[in-house]
Amino acid sequence: MLRIGAHQSIAGGYAKAVERVHAIGGNCLQIFSASPRSWSRPAPDAEDKKNFLKLREEFDVHPVYFHASYLINLADGGEVGRRSVGALIAELKAAGDCDIVGSIIHLGSFKNADSAAVAENRYSILIANIKEILDNTPKRTFFIIENSATRKIGRRLEEIANIINWLGSDRVRVCLDTCHLHAAGYDLSSRRRMEDFLKDFDSQIGLSQLQVWHANDSRDAFGSLRDRHENIGEGKVAKAIFSLLLQEAETKYLPFIIETPGFDGQGPDAENIARLRSLEVG
Repeated sequence: MLRIGAHQSIAGGYAKAVERVHAIGGNCLQIFSASPRSWSRPAPDAEDKKNFLKLREEFDVHPVYFHASYLINLADGGEVGRRSVGALIAELKAAGDCDIVGSIIHLGSFKNADSAAVAENRYSILIANIKEILDNTPKRTFFIIENSATRKIGRRLEEIANIINWLGSDRVRVCLDTCHLHAAGYDLSSRRRMEDFLKDFDSQIGLSQLQVWHANDSRDAFGSLRDRHENIGEGKVAKAIFSLLLQEAETKYLPFIIETPGFDGQGPDAENIARLRSLEVG
């Protein structure tokens, strides 16, 4: 069975997010562990956790992922970096406690890295911060790097591959976002191009490291380096890309999470999920 779901609000608790994704036809889920625009820590109470686990089984909503806060910058050597490390340690501990796969993370950016020496030092900070997170969190949880659409860390596969190699941990995985790949100039619009991309990913990173897809259309042109999501079928990402992903042996069994604005502007909805499911057959 295809695993197609969406990012949903945790207003009212984690269990409410399961109800919401089930109501729009989804069978996997992404949530924030707490407010994504503050440094607040995950705080599900015992009753919410119990209902969350119960409803996941009842509605067959699996897997579930956290998406890390927008404030995270693991390349920062100061206060923001320390807070980022603390927030992700708390989040992955909560993931382990709630049977959540792990956290999907934008690594951040090299601010004021005007020279090669400064940039090289920032990679050292980045790697040290991630290692601290991995050393202090449950081994059954994954640290999932999301590719970037902009000039932030992780736009190119080569950079993600280097980071994974430097970390040397089997707990590091990758989330690929279709909007971000489109913005970064990766053309997947034909079977040959899709196969070439997957071979490249496998060569540099390994397809076994690919954990989940973010299925998002884009408001902007190919190679724009702009990260603005659009509803499925309404933007600049070719429908053929979604169709190929849902058919390719290497990708079709992975979870697909939608983060679209929604046709009513209220976020991912049933129409987006239905449209994505319909593309399985071309």
